[in-house]
Amino acid sequence: MRARLPWIAPGGGLRRIMPRSLLGRGLMMILMPLVLLQAVALWIFYGTHLEVVSRRLAGSVAGEIANTVGLLQRFPGEENADWILQDARTHYNLTIRLQPDGVLLLRPRINVPGPMDDDLYAALIDQLQRPFSMDWSSDPRSVLIQVESADGLLEFEAPRKRLYTSAVYLFVIWIVGSAFLLFGVAALFMRNQVRAIRRLATAAEDFGIGRDVGPIRPEGASEVRQAAAAFNRMQDRIRRFLAQRTEMLAGVSHDLRTPLTRLRLSLEMLPRTAELTNDIVEMEADLVEMDNMIGAYLAFARGEGSEQAEEVDVTALLDEVVVGARRTGATVTLTPLPVLVVSLRAGAMRRAITNLVDNASRHARHVQLTAEPQGRSLLLTVDDDGPGIPEDRRESVFRPFESDTAGGTGLGLTIARDIVRAHGGDIVLGTSPMGGLRAQIRLPV
Repeated sequence: MRARLPWIAPGGGLRRIMPRSLLGRGLMMILMPLVLLQAVALWIFYGTHLEVVSRRLAGSVAGEIANTVGLLQRFPGEENADWILQDARTHYNLTIRLQPDGVLLLRPRINVPGPMDDDLYAALIDQLQRPFSMDWSSDPRSVLIQVESADGLLEFEAPRKRLYTSAVYLFVIWIVGSAFLLFGVAALFMRNQVRAIRRLATAAEDFGIGRDVGPIRPEGASEVRQAAAAFNRMQDRIRRFLAQRTEMLAGVSHDLRTPLTRLRLSLEMLPRTAELTNDIVEMEADLVEMDNMIGAYLAFARGEGSEQAEEVDVTALLDEVVVGARRTGATVTLTPLPVLVVSLRAGAMRRAITNLVDNASRHARHVQLTAEPQGRSLLLTVDDDGPGIPEDRRESVFRPFESDTAGGTGLGLTIARDIVRAHGGDIVLGTSPMGGLRAQIRLPV
């Protein structure tokens, strides 16, 4: 069994440093080979060409200095020293001074970028074979070299440009500039591709929570354009399906309510005798219940899909729910809250909150309704002081026809969760501080 390398292990270092976005990963895929290529090019340049050129330039300067010192040693005397130094200044492009009483100052070596200082030091040791010192810090344009001779202390000022070639800077500028240029072009190209994918993802998310985004314009790479075209076709098919289902449900609603209306008229025509009055009242109540059940079933099947999302004042929406609940005799209080404007399907969300409040008021004496923003979400809470629901049944009550007690149809919680999830949120049941059930709706904003 082969051991897994730690840097490619799940959750290892490579996964932690890898960007999470497609843009970041795409740019890293482009940047890493580019940096590696540039590093190899720089290594080859510094390891071969630059070192060879630097050694030759340093050897040339060291040879000129050694030649001047050798001539002074071979032809002693003040007159000979004058023409030797003058000839060196003319032909070697060196500034030379002779200090008969000068003392050699041994300065610490200072490293400078590149191999020039090491190459010059090695060349002077090889060709002079006498005490000397180098000073790279006194003059930014020249290197001061002091050499002991029989006539005194010789000081040479060699221009730094003689020890390196300008091609070094041109090469570095080319390497860095081309890297930034290629990276910028790649970043611009990748951003355009990722932008098309982000628009597709945003359109899919909006369409999934019921917002009519319309067809999106295919853009980007051919695969992204193909995905956008497939998404537009999917939207059209889903819209046609919802329209056909809504038309069918409208017909079913009409067909079911027609016999109910005939039964209601027949009951109205019956004589209200003492023997029949109680039976007629019970049958009328049954008809009302059947009509309510049909409306609930159709609302559940329809899913409020035809309504479009719009900016809604949540505070006003909750006020309407509370007022409607109080008309039925329920004791409902609303915690004061600031103005909250959220993009919702107002009718569907009103129905979902109303179902929760009605369900709570059927089992409790008092219901508390609150709303508060939490980061990028909106939290709506319905608390009551009723008996609550056991923890092992809090998920099953959302299934159709599970919570059909106390005069309900068994679809209230199911419809509420269906509406909330269509908005991209969810409903969670828990224990209320009031002692009963707590229903919390969390919606993205």
